[in-house]
Amino acid sequence: MAIAHEGRGSLEPAISPSAGQLGIGTVAVDPASPTGPAEQVRSQLTALIQSGVLPANAKLPTVRQLAGDLRLAAGTVAKAYKELESAGLVRTGRAAGTRVNPGRGLAEPALAEAQVFARAARTAGLSLEQAQGLLAVGWDRTAN
Repeated sequence: MAIAHEGRGSLEPAISPSAGQLGIGTVAVDPASPTGPAEQVRSQLTALIQSGVLPANAKLPTVRQLAGDLRLAAGTVAKAYKELESAGLVRTGRAAGTRVNPGRGLAEPALAEAQVFARAARTAGLSLEQAQGLLAVGWDRTAN
């Protein structure tokens, strides 16, 4: 897992050996975001799990390792992990560490459609936040 911390206009990578072995993508914390760091970590890990990038039984970095990589307090990462566990996405065991629960990925068609939407949003020059806003509007319109 490539880990990054965004701050002061730069992206400073810090890769942990235990996370790097997974080769699973990037988790980044943006201190300028109105979303708190624990929620940023939780939502990004949720997306990695649901997209299948983090497969069933994949081992997540320890709380201390990820906190160090992201330059966050251990309690912040622990909160994100606890929320993932409460949502049934991961399980934690002393000897086994924190692992992804099986059967938590999204259906392949939904992921494919999300990628189509993401490409269209990027092509249109939208930011991630703008694309998320559009998705929220679309979500609301399909509730009827």
